[in-house]
Amino acid sequence: MIRMTKLKHAMAAALVLASAGQALAADDIVIGASLPLSGPLAGFGAYQKWGYETAINDVNKNGGIDVGGVRHKVKLVIRDDKTDPNSTASNTETLISRDGAVAMLGSCTPALVNAGALVAERRKVPIVSGCDPLGAFKSVRQWKYAWDIFFDEGDLGTAPFRMLADYRLETNKKIAIFSDNGPDGKVVGGLIWPNAAKQGGFTVAQQNTFPVDAQQFTSMIGEAKADDAHIVLVDAIPPQAIAMRKQMVSADFQPKILVMEKGAEPEQFARALGKLSDGILVGGYWDPSFPYPGAADLGKRFESEMKQTQSQHIADSYTAAQVLLDAISKAGSVDRDKINDAIGKTNKTYVVGPVAFDAAHTSRIPIAVMQWQDGKAVTVWPKDRANGKPIFPLPAAR
Repeated sequence: MIRMTKLKHAMAAALVLASAGQALAADDIVIGASLPLSGPLAGFGAYQKWGYETAINDVNKNGGIDVGGVRHKVKLVIRDDKTDPNSTASNTETLISRDGAVAMLGSCTPALVNAGALVAERRKVPIVSGCDPLGAFKSVRQWKYAWDIFFDEGDLGTAPFRMLADYRLETNKKIAIFSDNGPDGKVVGGLIWPNAAKQGGFTVAQQNTFPVDAQQFTSMIGEAKADDAHIVLVDAIPPQAIAMRKQMVSADFQPKILVMEKGAEPEQFARALGKLSDGILVGGYWDPSFPYPGAADLGKRFESEMKQTQSQHIADSYTAAQVLLDAISKAGSVDRDKINDAIGKTNKTYVVGPVAFDAAHTSRIPIAVMQWQDGKAVTVWPKDRANGKPIFPLPAAR
């Protein structure tokens, strides 16, 4: 009798412990993200962090995500990759093996996103990213576990020429191209812009490539000025884009059109340059005025919470997190293969627009052209989405 009582007590204790373990597990679905929170791309990482955290906080406020009829809270673990692909790879491995991430959210730019995606691919862990142009993403391999929601470089590269034609902006059709030697710089600056220029009847007077950490551009600027290039197309990260704009002013080089891809995207670019940012164009894909569910509210929330101008990167990061969370719910499991299968079946309009993945694991966002005007990124093209008119020509420095 005594032995039976002890056995019952032991069984009861075991049940309590098991129940406690299940309750803990229900609150402990871990998603990992390695982001550039420091280094040259920290401006992008800050937007991504807000987008990922906000999407997950929104779900957790409602009790978590429904997985197989049970509500689970989600824990987002973020590690700083310091704008270093090696750190991105290392962080991704740590987030999976040590932090127990069942899935991942990506970093920003091809070098960082692809580095993390390769680790996730090897570990057979699904990863959803924005912030990686589709051509650069697809060129790495045929992905099985990595997914990308972003724009296509071909659309980005031809957008300035289509905008010039639509608005009938008059130039001498001479172009100078300055692009870094990173993955998207090579594609956009090295291939797409020269081809688009040729097809549009433009002349490429200068085509210069520089290291991603370069700081001096006076020689190439001088050559573009000597050639009287009315159009300058730049692909560079923010520090280089900022330095280049200042050096153009110092050289008294005043093109009519200045496009600065990548580097001119974050608000930190406009803050660093002040009035010198006015009139600078940059490819874009989202604005709170776009007719997508929750777009206007997301922009207002960011500006209210962060006390700064919204960025399009809050939309693709918020959407990437939503896509992943929806997939976990639809999978009804934290099994990584089931989550991965559910991601592939995504077909829904999110805050960044419609998302449906193709055979290459990409979902394409239509391109737009933004222009910095009085510290705000205004959509100036295409005309049916524009919320402002383009400033032309580029204002003189003052």
